Amino acid sequence: MAIKLRTLVAVALTALILTGAGYYFIPSYLNKGSSSHFVPEKTGSMIRANDAAATPEATESLANASNQFGFEFYDCLNDGAGGNIFFSPYSIAAAYAMLYEGAKGQTADEIRAVFHFPQNDTARRANFAYLYNRLNLDNQGYTLNTADAAWVQEDYPILKEYLDIVKDYYMGNATNLDFKKATEAARQTINKWVEDHTGGRIKELVKPDEIDSYTAFVLTNAIYFKGDWQIQFDSAKTAQKDFHLASGATVKVPMMAMDSKDAKFNFLDRTYQGYQEDQLKLLELPYKGENVSMFFLLPKDNDLSALERSLTPEKLSNWQNAMEKEGGLDIQLPKFKMDCRYDLKKILKEMGMPSAFSSTDADFSGIDGNHNNIYISSSAHQANIEVNEKGTEAAAATHVTGTYAGISPSFVADHPFIFLIQDKATGTILFMGRVSDPTKGM
Repeated sequence: MAIKLRTLVAVALTALILTGAGYYFIPSYLNKGSSSHFVPEKTGSMIRANDAAATPEATESLANASNQFGFEFYDCLNDGAGGNIFFSPYSIAAAYAMLYEGAKGQTADEIRAVFHFPQNDTARRANFAYLYNRLNLDNQGYTLNTADAAWVQEDYPILKEYLDIVKDYYMGNATNLDFKKATEAARQTINKWVEDHTGGRIKELVKPDEIDSYTAFVLTNAIYFKGDWQIQFDSAKTAQKDFHLASGATVKVPMMAMDSKDAKFNFLDRTYQGYQEDQLKLLELPYKGENVSMFFLLPKDNDLSALERSLTPEKLSNWQNAMEKEGGLDIQLPKFKMDCRYDLKKILKEMGMPSAFSSTDADFSGIDGNHNNIYISSSAHQANIEVNEKGTEAAAATHVTGTYAGISPSFVADHPFIFLIQDKATGTILFMGRVSDPTKGM
């Protein structure tokens, strides 16, 4: 049953994960030299990215930038149709951060403006590395991991400097594939990697029409989360109840219920008469391990559109800071599943970065050393989530596909040409001519 529930789960969850509520750890590469001398180390089972220059302040700034992009991306998806929304701001930002490392000129300016990336290379790279390390810790009580990869046409002259940056700061190891002669096999390889890194939830990120024999490279990011509620819902209390749509219609949904008289949750109620604006209730449900939570923003009087119009990262932060522990809450939430896919090429062009997708204007000379040689021909983001009595499982993945510019087969007769009509069986030319000016004789 489709639940017409507009949700800010992705934004709120990513905001918590990235800001980390102060969970910083000391980078392990302090004063160990530049990327060219970087030697990966391990923390537990994880190979660490080069976060030597990361600072708590810069990491918080980068997290805020990613969250700001998430809110703006949400606004672009909010087309008034009332459908469900789910995506990972972090996944999209991480994939395009790798692309940005090879962008130059106007193309770089547009990407940086849309994603709010720090212009300082050292700060941006080191703190993306820190986020990667942070998210891939051996977590207790829940599963959270992310991965990056670069897939390169085997004879494509990509710059070693670019590959070193992607590997050292994003852990995006490069793998050679043959997009020219084995396009489908290459696509299956990428999709298998995505499936493996999303707990099997994202099975076909790259569609058949999104790569071809002129593909130069594909950049991918995957993120996966699975966590059990710290206090789980009793499935015996789940019952079919009414859910009121924005249209005024009502549908029946499986509604989970929890009587939290023996527990306290962070809660904020701004629906009292004293609040004239931004009237909502805010609830935090933590997962086991206590480092990750889901936040629910419930507007008063079924007026989600008003909340969406006024919502900003600053307001979310202020509301979270104002939350207090509350016991005896009657908590009722619908079980829901979502599987969403978005054409990033279309959306990101609308958000202000058309150059990257233009075969004549794109400048990714930082990738191959050539201006206007490649452009982004396709890019997609896919995300799904399941919320039930036990907890939450969510996954998302992003791909960015670079294509050779100006070399696709074409025949544009925009200058004088010769033509002939020939009998194919005998080879006899029956008619022959030249067109020097097509307008003559018309």
